[in-house]
Amino acid sequence: MEGRLFTFLGSIGGHGQEWIILSHYILAIGVIFLIANAATRKMQLVPTGSQNVMEAFIGGVVSMGADTMGEKNARVYMPLIGSLGLVIVISNLMGVVPGFESPTANINFTLSLALIVFVYYNYLGIKTNGFVNYFKHFMGPMPVLAPLMFPIEIISHISRIISLSFRLFGAIRGDDMFLMVLLMLVPWIVPLSGFFMLTAFGLLQAFIFMILTYVYIAGSIMMEHEDH
Repeated sequence: MEGRLFTFLGSIGGHGQEWIILSHYILAIGVIFLIANAATRKMQLVPTGSQNVMEAFIGGVVSMGADTMGEKNARVYMPLIGSLGLVIVISNLMGVVPGFESPTANINFTLSLALIVFVYYNYLGIKTNGFVNYFKHFMGPMPVLAPLMFPIEIISHISRIISLSFRLFGAIRGDDMFLMVLLMLVPWIVPLSGFFMLTAFGLLQAFIFMILTYVYIAGSIMMEHEDH
């Protein structure tokens, strides 16, 4: 079925999955740069237009993390999480537009995003707490529980990669298939409610990915607070 799906970029470089995902990812990055350029071209004290939208987005990302790790830490990690959020939002919404495909509908793409988060929050945990203390925390509060707790914690952390990647992939892949079937069955004007619903789902999945990233980072750098 995938080989018969038409995409505008596929008509240029072929409909192979590697080209489709790479080209649509590059397009998503291009859209983000255009939005950022429009928002910062004429900065005003009282924001309007695209500047107002981007400032609201940044404020929302900071507020999202403030409840998890405090506003100061939320601002420190906002560039990473905000960038991930923009990439995921644009990629998700791209699949709602007929003739384009969501990069996030490919497991390789979502797995790459999940690995970025996994490597980064573990790096922060080791950097903040030290290698020994970071992994010592995996052993639980009592030494007698270490043989049981350590493998459970390792499995739990590795499962976060699967959780992040498959949740996003499954949701967007399902949305794309739903939209494809909907457009095959009914005229263009009828499935407007479906477009709205898929747009809402795309935004929701980006929000979930961002909030989980904040939670994972908070857990790695604020281990002493967990102990109390």
